[in-house]
Amino acid sequence: MSVERTTAAGGMETSYGFKRVGAGDKQSLVNDVFHKVANRYDLMNDLMSAGLHRLWKDAMVTWLNPPKRMGWRVLDVAGGTGDIAFRIVDASHGNAHATVLDINGSMLAVGRDRAEKKGLSGNTDFVEANAEELPFPDATFDAYTIAFGIRNVPRIDVALSEAFRVLKPGGRFLCLEFSEVEMPLLDKAYEAWSFNAIPKIGKMVTGDGEPYSYLVESIARFPNQQNFATMISRAGFDRVSFRNYSGGIAALHSGWKL
Repeated sequence: MSVERTTAAGGMETSYGFKRVGAGDKQSLVNDVFHKVANRYDLMNDLMSAGLHRLWKDAMVTWLNPPKRMGWRVLDVAGGTGDIAFRIVDASHGNAHATVLDINGSMLAVGRDRAEKKGLSGNTDFVEANAEELPFPDATFDAYTIAFGIRNVPRIDVALSEAFRVLKPGGRFLCLEFSEVEMPLLDKAYEAWSFNAIPKIGKMVTGDGEPYSYLVESIARFPNQQNFATMISRAGFDRVSFRNYSGGIAALHSGWKL
């Protein structure tokens, strides 16, 4: 499919999937998508990744390697259902505190309910806010994580600058996101699966295929690994690197506030 990805120069702020929208219009459209899929979020990610997102998320937390000590704080952005936050708390042996931030109240409601059922309410809090305007003082958190959420933020450069601002000196930024497949043949197979199968399955399971069409299209528009690494560096982060998973279907980017 001959669809150009956006670059480090920007473009996602007016891209709603393959549709071009006015500046300021994307956020409400994305919000509607996640209101629709909140209760099917795990299913959504299973469809998008053929179930591999669970392994990628485990790998993300392993690379983060949260310390087993009290007082360590992580901000997990666009993580309303708590998937990453709960993994981090478990990996810290129950010592870390995770603030889960999401712009979508429906997603946060799922996360709060899960935290209570898991007995993790004391280790987590949930904040409804925008990644482009974080409601926290400078140098608040030891780590900032975001999984499969950055491509839905209209002004990615602003969100990255906010991530840098709220991290303490020495803090870690980690972003897991669908990316550009770099293996011949796999790229064609994944493209065929994404555009032909995922929206149809989504419609069959949930009754609405449109949110899944947007999510697939947003992946195709998101900057590739190197371009996104450039954006992270421009936000002020040092030692920026990335790891590909499953041939580049997903990539995990890392940066440090030094």
